[in-house]
Amino acid sequence: MMKQTLKTLIWPALASAAVASGAMASPPPHFRGAELLKVAKVNLTRATAIALKARPGKITDQELEREKGGSGLRYSFDIRSGGKPYEVGIDAATGVVLENKAEGAHPD
Repeated sequence: MMKQTLKTLIWPALASAAVASGAMASPPPHFRGAELLKVAKVNLTRATAIALKARPGKITDQELEREKGGSGLRYSFDIRSGGKPYEVGIDAATGVVLENKAEGAHPD
């Protein structure tokens, strides 16, 4: 019972506080497409959470780009999962997962 309380009450509160304080709002230094963040309806923190829920693993690269499909603006995450590289695309307007596939021998 105590574990459930910690999980359901404390972690969401900590995450909300971090987002509100801006601790999780800035893109990493190597993030490409930062100039597009102002027009994205889904912020980077939320898009990251959606991507990692769709493909648990370690993010090795991320960007915000204009690309066909969905609203035309998407977050693209390279995620290493189970020793393999995957690309996960998240629509920056809706948060919908547009792509979740293993990378080929010659990734983009």
